[in-house]
Amino acid sequence: MARISFFLFSLFIIVAYAFINGSEAKEKVGIYELKKGDMSVKFINCGATIVSVILPDKYVKEYMENLRRDFHHNDTSYIGSIVGRVANRIAGAQFTLNGLHYKLVPNEGKNMLHGGLVGFSDVVWKVKMYKKDGYAPSIVFAYHSYDGEEGFPGALEVTVSYTLHPGNRLIIVKMKAKALNKATPVNLVQHTYWNLVNHNSGDILSEQVQIFASSYTPVDSQLIPTGEIATVKGTPYDFLKPHIVGSRINKLTKGYDINYVIDGVPGKLKKTAMAKDNKSGRVMELFTNQPGVQFYSAKFLKDVKGKGGYVYQPFGALCLETRAFPDSVNHPNFPSTIIHPGKDYKHVMVFMFSISS
Repeated sequence: MARISFFLFSLFIIVAYAFINGSEAKEKVGIYELKKGDMSVKFINCGATIVSVILPDKYVKEYMENLRRDFHHNDTSYIGSIVGRVANRIAGAQFTLNGLHYKLVPNEGKNMLHGGLVGFSDVVWKVKMYKKDGYAPSIVFAYHSYDGEEGFPGALEVTVSYTLHPGNRLIIVKMKAKALNKATPVNLVQHTYWNLVNHNSGDILSEQVQIFASSYTPVDSQLIPTGEIATVKGTPYDFLKPHIVGSRINKLTKGYDINYVIDGVPGKLKKTAMAKDNKSGRVMELFTNQPGVQFYSAKFLKDVKGKGGYVYQPFGALCLETRAFPDSVNHPNFPSTIIHPGKDYKHVMVFMFSISS
């Protein structure tokens, strides 16, 4: 049986210790697998990362594999990882909260991207619970973010759980955070890249995408939101009906890298997006309780070495990242990302896989 693989990175970290913030972590980095029927998902606790998803397609018995990069702090793709404390960009790496001005650690020019120089994707998480198989295989990762980490206020307890739902090909992701002593912004993202054909099949420009969002948040030249909420109607960002990714991408200088305002009741689980590859018949549907979803066509993915020496290039995958809006801490008209002690953060994602004839 053929194995469809994408973004397969070599791992030299199975028994290695990670060094975080200058001190040796006590958690070893390892691989963990969940199995349910003909579905298998593998993880590493570095970044609470999804590294492999295997499912059948309409031709073969196995679906996709995605092994993450080597463990280091120079990666700029965040493949498969949990990113935070705040995902996407914060303008000027600064914000004001409750009358106090906070300077963060910039890592993209003067801005902060995906949590700073050492965000949640670059730390080793504890494995809090692990059930490999059975009725509902699941794993829970936990991380303690200290007060002042990357400049953010307050200590934060974070957990991420992955569960394979019985009876259906579902991956349920739950990201939770509890502020311990101060109000702080939290906006976590599961940053998985998807190529529904094959890891070495080239670009995803022929794949079909649908996004259930009537509006989006325009950005400036640094990909920072302007604060406007605009209609997708009449723009290349309109995916209310399914469109081939490459059909209008030539109208955009940087491809798709934009936040959508998801239609539906805020806070309720709702269908967010769909991706489909017509050749293989693979379909992925995405549901979330978050207000936004970032559609990224991986324009900036370049010269990343993967399985068998294959080198991934721009548009080699796509990301559908549910979360709150980028730079919300600097835009009062955006839904707030601030959590206070006693009020927890909860982010739910559901990936549903099927095969279309």
